[in-house]
Amino acid sequence: MVECNSRKAAIIGCGFVGATSAFALAESGLFSEIVLLDKDRDRAEGEALDLSHGLPFAKPVQIYAGHYEDVSDAAVLILTAGAGQKPGESRLSLAQRNAAVYRSILPQIVQYNRGGILLVVSNPVDLLTYAAFKRSGFPENRVFGSGTVLDTARLKYRLGEHLGVDSRSVHAFIVGEHGDSEIAVWSSANVSGIPLARFCELRGFFNHAEMMHKIARDVKDSAYTIIEKKHATYYGIAMSVKRICEAIVRDEKSILPVTSLQHGVHGIEGVALSMPAIIGRQGVEGVVPIAMNASEEAALRHSAQTLQNALARLEQDALEPAPRF
Repeated sequence: MVECNSRKAAIIGCGFVGATSAFALAESGLFSEIVLLDKDRDRAEGEALDLSHGLPFAKPVQIYAGHYEDVSDAAVLILTAGAGQKPGESRLSLAQRNAAVYRSILPQIVQYNRGGILLVVSNPVDLLTYAAFKRSGFPENRVFGSGTVLDTARLKYRLGEHLGVDSRSVHAFIVGEHGDSEIAVWSSANVSGIPLARFCELRGFFNHAEMMHKIARDVKDSAYTIIEKKHATYYGIAMSVKRICEAIVRDEKSILPVTSLQHGVHGIEGVALSMPAIIGRQGVEGVVPIAMNASEEAALRHSAQTLQNALARLEQDALEPAPRF
């Protein structure tokens, strides 16, 4: 097995999300080498050229279009390939189409790379993370998805906007499915250590239940709104990919709500969904069981069951282990 280069990333899929993720990573200075792959070779070459022409204004990095053998030493393999979400379409309805894409690309990845981290970004990210784990044969700590990292950022943004404070001072999580059954964990949300309800009152807001319901709905509907207006979402998720890669490359041990396989936290077992997890050089180093009230835990179990039902509907071969090379 080829030893992985901690400063090399591979992006598989050069659509809007893959291209903007490449741009965000090129600007970040995290990697010295970024290889782009796409079924449309011209698209990958065009994106690599376009990005490379801006490198005199950025930090040194080699960006090029490659083949699957070029991912053999990539430390982080970012999977953005797949069909995009259509206006009005749920993420779960994408499952069959994008599971078929993963059946095609995963055997080619694992033929050349067995030591990197698989970061799943394509939707539905929870189901595809589970499929990637099953199909790749990678250790589960090295297969995880972008999950609700972006949803959580959207929640922090909306709360910061509502309260008139820096969103980075807001501490709250969206957990569960990256989709319609996601849960805003209000019971442990705070602003710089002050419980959210108390901070709202300090800012002159007292209609907590009404506003929490509205903000949670706005966050859940954010992607639908953006897709309706501009047909795709990509800037926010690209910045989320960069943030996750920072935690990996710098071995930060940051706590981020990524999609990973669950083993009993809050009673959830055998399904991949988002919970806060410690992220470092080895991938997921542990899930963090944040405080939740009874209704939030019940909603989380409902979200897990929704995903279990969707997994059961996936074609069986989407979940079969990958052939060994």
